[in-house]
Amino acid sequence: MKEILAFGASNSKSSINKQLATFAAHQMEGDVNHDILDLNDFEMPIYSIDLEKKTGVPSKAKDFLNKIKQADGIIISFAEHNGAYTTAFKNIFDWVSRLDGNLWSEVPMMAMATSPGSRGGGSVLSIATDRFKFMGGNIVASFSLPSFNDNFNQDKGITDDNLLKEFKAEFEQFKEAVLND
Repeated sequence: MKEILAFGASNSKSSINKQLATFAAHQMEGDVNHDILDLNDFEMPIYSIDLEKKTGVPSKAKDFLNKIKQADGIIISFAEHNGAYTTAFKNIFDWVSRLDGNLWSEVPMMAMATSPGSRGGGSVLSIATDRFKFMGGNIVASFSLPSFNDNFNQDKGITDDNLLKEFKAEFEQFKEAVLND
């Protein structure tokens, strides 16, 4: 059985990125387990070297890294705050990287982003695809969904035919990488 780890890189209870990541994960059919994470389950103190020296790395960081290590495929949809990662994701990323600098472990990844705006989180998606490769990120597919509220429906998923076609082409690359890994 393949293990697909998916999450929206946001701690918003109504995260549109979590909705998109969940939709994507459920496109993987067959003998697959979908582990949909909520970043709120991994809330930790703000990373600092002084805190790390004083108390060590939190157990929640170890739990998050363990989820990555168990995955056969990772789907992340990035929320964009001021053109970059959300604070919640960045904090988890900082803590986990202290445990393993190769934290993504070369697991096939699909990196996505969405936003209510027309750029669809393009800035943060670019940051992630550029940065992750230095930390074991094996991004095999990438997709940005612009204007989430116009192009996504909770029941149907991606509603724009052209965007759905683009998503499916990228997802197929991810699927092949996971199944052939």
